[in-house]
Amino acid sequence: MADETRGVLIDLSGVLYVGDRAVPGAIDALGRLRDADVRLRFVTNTSRRTRADVVDKLRGLGYAIDTAEVFSAPLAARRAIQRQRLRPHLLVHPSVRADFDGLDSADPNAVVVGDAGERFDYDSLNAAFRVLVEDDGRPLISMGANRYFKDGDGGLSLDMGPFVEALAFAAGRKAMTVGKPAPAFFRDVLQDMGCKPATSVMIGDDLANDVGGAQAVGLTGVLVRTGKYRPADEHDDAVSPDAVVNDFAAAVDWLIG
Repeated sequence: MADETRGVLIDLSGVLYVGDRAVPGAIDALGRLRDADVRLRFVTNTSRRTRADVVDKLRGLGYAIDTAEVFSAPLAARRAIQRQRLRPHLLVHPSVRADFDGLDSADPNAVVVGDAGERFDYDSLNAAFRVLVEDDGRPLISMGANRYFKDGDGGLSLDMGPFVEALAFAAGRKAMTVGKPAPAFFRDVLQDMGCKPATSVMIGDDLANDVGGAQAVGLTGVLVRTGKYRPADEHDDAVSPDAVVNDFAAAVDWLIG
């Protein structure tokens, strides 16, 4: 496997860290992977932190990571907004609004949803709904399709996916996902790396969005048994990982021996 692999995409929450703690063995494992002849990118649907904050957190945990190596869902959303020249109504967490500074949001003609946390209340959802139903052509852009994540207290918590589905159902339209598992997201990362899908690997804890999304565009998908992993993931009818390993360190062992 080591002779074939050229690019490795790595999910963050649940793979390199859970809550505010690094996954045991992951820091050393990342160092070993950097010593191998592969290119690395860190891909995340985390939308409660700016990309700069994500990098600061990783460095604070002991990881050596450059900002340019991180591809985040808010970054993908901003690119989609600019590409389509949209004026977004942002239903996002306050801590990530800095990633959207400078965008024109007057008289919004699109709704962009991230993990707004406690801000997912009736008033905020209804305000987004009203923007959508005013014109059938207004897009609903989601930073991800994640159903849940493993929170810092060890329990599972609702992610943005269920709230996006509620808006899509109410407004009678399909959401456009710009983070994982969108094929365009993975292709943008591969293009930035200069790597082909057939020689690249995705390591993640989310069976559908990490593994399934990567496999759909031709990458190898490795599932780790940390983070949001559930035992039932190993017997899913829709997605079959190319490998299932205990943690990130085991994934690196599988990759480079």
